[in-house]
Amino acid sequence: MNMPTENRCFDEILDVHMLIQHWLAGQAAPEQLGDLLAHFSPDFSMIGLSGQRLDHAGLQRVFHAAHGTRPDLLIQIDEPQLIRHGQYLSLVSYRERQIDAQGRHSVRRSTAVFEHLDNGDLRWLHLHETPCG
Repeated sequence: MNMPTENRCFDEILDVHMLIQHWLAGQAAPEQLGDLLAHFSPDFSMIGLSGQRLDHAGLQRVFHAAHGTRPDLLIQIDEPQLIRHGQYLSLVSYRERQIDAQGRHSVRRSTAVFEHLDNGDLRWLHLHETPCG
């Protein structure tokens, strides 16, 4: 296990979820959507809580429609685990909790695949979310 890569993956998870929290809460300006989407590979795919597959274009549509829809949203990330690290990809799992002012609360376990770019950056390549009871 390579600690700098582990930390980069975990930092990326925390950074992106902070951006998502600000986006959904309406604290991010609409023109910042591109900054958020830049963290995701053009080849991005996701299996969401509903079990439906989403690609990068679908992610863009979801984020565009969801801007400001969750005022006072709080996202908490814990239990990060580096499952596998390779030269080009890393596989990470974590737990995510979402709580908002309306009292909605959800917990999910997620597994993310990151691609390693030549410049050292990471991009989300795949995300699979599983709801927790």
